[in-house]
Amino acid sequence: MLRFYIHTFGCQMNVHDSQRMGDILRTTGMHEADSPSDADLIVVNTCSVREKAEAKLDSELGQLKRLKKHSRPPVLAVAGCVARQRGQALLDRMPYVDIVLGPDRIQDLPALARAAADGAPPVVHTAFDIDSPTFLRIGTSSSLGAPSAFVAISKGCDERCSFCIVPSTRGPERHRPADEIVAEIDALVSGGAKEIVLLGQTVNGYRDPSGALADRRAGRGIASSDFPALLRRIADQVPALKRLRYTSPHPRYFDRSLADAHRDLDVLCRHVHMPVQSGSDPVLRRMLRRHSRQEYLESVRMLREARADMTFGTDLIVGFPGETDDDFAQTLSLMREVRFAGVFAFKYSPRPDTAALKLDGELPDEVKSDRLARLFELSDDLLAAHFATLVGTVQHVLVEEQGPRGDGRLSGRTERNEIVHLPAGLALGDIVPVRIQRAFRHSLEGVVLGSDGGHAAGPRRLPIVAPDPG
Repeated sequence: MLRFYIHTFGCQMNVHDSQRMGDILRTTGMHEADSPSDADLIVVNTCSVREKAEAKLDSELGQLKRLKKHSRPPVLAVAGCVARQRGQALLDRMPYVDIVLGPDRIQDLPALARAAADGAPPVVHTAFDIDSPTFLRIGTSSSLGAPSAFVAISKGCDERCSFCIVPSTRGPERHRPADEIVAEIDALVSGGAKEIVLLGQTVNGYRDPSGALADRRAGRGIASSDFPALLRRIADQVPALKRLRYTSPHPRYFDRSLADAHRDLDVLCRHVHMPVQSGSDPVLRRMLRRHSRQEYLESVRMLREARADMTFGTDLIVGFPGETDDDFAQTLSLMREVRFAGVFAFKYSPRPDTAALKLDGELPDEVKSDRLARLFELSDDLLAAHFATLVGTVQHVLVEEQGPRGDGRLSGRTERNEIVHLPAGLALGDIVPVRIQRAFRHSLEGVVLGSDGGHAAGPRRLPIVAPDPG
């Protein structure tokens, strides 16, 4: 087996898992293929949080089925949350799949793929690693060098929100030792990363299983989480790191100690994406979110006191069972009050093994669609108002990737997560001062400032560095 291809659906955690699968496969001598038709191993890394994502998976597997008729058919693996959720049922329905691989079994992919290529029967490998959790760290030099990198600090979830399938697909919460986290971040930064994004299903509920942060937590009077102490340790021990982000935090783990970390640590970016799901307390109770609207707003207030220019993004669900017109109006009013600068929103879809299946009050799809359209209209208005305040200002932008048009232009993000389109001739990984010239619907455009005291002098010419394929 020489070439692999990975198709990723879903969240940042899935992207991280796919990157680690790529790392592991490269260590066996394999290389990434440009398309599924060129690959000896095809991995579809799946998401089951929304019903629509599962429908996309079924369509994708139907397209890949034709490749199994080739004289040298590729090994086909389904990984991720749907693999864990469906297990043997997926093989029963799609017998042309060779491997069903759960999120906790990524490290076994090369051996399973070799066995399948040698004629082994299809296999389901989805057990959780609860007793000895494995957090796959950066593996090969080919995965180094990206301007921004993900680092998982925990996996699984104990929250049990009534709409969410994650606890059954990724298991209970398990946390990674702080020293191991810091060591991986240091290696990534030494390899060229300028920004690190910490990942966890409830990332700010992190507790260090080694106890290395316990003394600092006690010394600062922090009772709810080791997360603020972890942020401080990263800032202290990896001083070359330019930017630090995290996702996805849970509102009930926000406290003064985390706000203080944002106040004290300049490396922390001035944007927090904090899912709220609804602005209505009755809906939040049915969702089993374990926070109220007021508690969410208190978290926002503390963070804005710490950094006045802090921006917020969020996740929202519309049409949850029993959601009334007034409940939905409360969600819109919360959006206006917080002034979200980015929203991911979805129509509620029933998911297997979730408590919401037992709730009455399922809404017609046309009601959900209407509410989603109104929510996106308000989201666009709020983002446009925010972008209007940025035109003419100077923002520092991390150059992250080639632009989608293939014309040499690039794009990057500000410290507050705004996407900015940039001229050609910049180096990936540079952090450059940019004067914002135009605002589009979901992004900005700017010109890089020269070194003559901050006056616009055209784009700064730097060698172009190709993005790492991993």
